[in-house]
Amino acid sequence: MSKKTKYRIRNWSSYNKALVQRGSLTVWFDKNIVNFWYNKKKSRHRGRPLVYTDLAIQCCLTLKMVYRLPLRSAQGLVMSLLELLQLPLDAPDYSSLSIREKTLSLELPMKPTAQNGMHLVVDATGLKLYGEGEWKVKKHGASKHRTWLKRRC
Repeated sequence: MSKKTKYRIRNWSSYNKALVQRGSLTVWFDKNIVNFWYNKKKSRHRGRPLVYTDLAIQCCLTLKMVYRLPLRSAQGLVMSLLELLQLPLDAPDYSSLSIREKTLSLELPMKPTAQNGMHLVVDATGLKLYGEGEWKVKKHGASKHRTWLKRRC
């Protein structure tokens, strides 16, 4: 019976960088998003019209899901992102997020891993969450990476 191999961490600086990289998220906001953040359509229903578009709510809820945040913390994260990017937009408040979350269906297409980062792209066409590979293919084109298959003989 063989013993289980123990792995020792020898390069602590790269190990720490890898742990920090797990929380990596790149957010891309198009400059024209300002025109699509607030709802400009008139409502046919009674009551107060919606202030924010579905795009704004989806952006906030996606960040909430990625970082597993409560609604108030998600509001604070979006507020700080908009402030850092110097965009003249307000973040939806947590009660609006809670109400609109029930009507929007939102699923993450992938889960973040230790090696791959995530890229959240918000533009006039909508919201898209890219993994590292999908984003690289779109930016640089398909790579000529060889895949190997293991066969039984």
